[in-house]
Amino acid sequence: MQTLDTLEQLVRICKKCPLSDTRTHSVFGEGPANPTVLFVGEAPGEEEDLKGVPFVGKSGALLSRILEAAEIPRETVYITNIVKCRPPDNRDPSPEEREACLPYLRSQFKALNPRIVVALGRIAATTLIHPDFKITKNHGQWVTKGDTLFMGTFHPAALLRNPAYKKAAWEDFKILKKQLDLLASQERNPL
Repeated sequence: MQTLDTLEQLVRICKKCPLSDTRTHSVFGEGPANPTVLFVGEAPGEEEDLKGVPFVGKSGALLSRILEAAEIPRETVYITNIVKCRPPDNRDPSPEEREACLPYLRSQFKALNPRIVVALGRIAATTLIHPDFKITKNHGQWVTKGDTLFMGTFHPAALLRNPAYKKAAWEDFKILKKQLDLLASQERNPL
């Protein structure tokens, strides 16, 4: 199994798809090496490309506010994207681009070993949970894969474009917080 540092170095020099030609920085991920929760978006945006850090633009600020309101410290979760380089004009990453980056995400997952994965947005949810996943219909529902719980919810960028989804997204984060509290109590009282 590769370490996160080794993987990050590989992503930094990756040329598996044309996105490497237009990136300023690859965006590997950020967070502790042993998170309970792994958040996965679709791809870096402009601010992320400039800084090399995930979710630092307007979407990232909103995600931070939601996490704070839900009493989930951002520094306790790991945040990454399926695609590690920004698609031009913030377009959706193509299936080929996603396929090129998925081995990196799988390796991150193995190294991090999270108990919970939250897919942020349609592309992350259809890639990680099920190809027919519908955010407006299936958000906030747990899906178990192996020893890991998966949930899809609205991408913060979608909440900025359509504030009507904020209430549903907030309910999803309350469900997440409840599950985190349950896992914490099980670790304190294993019997």
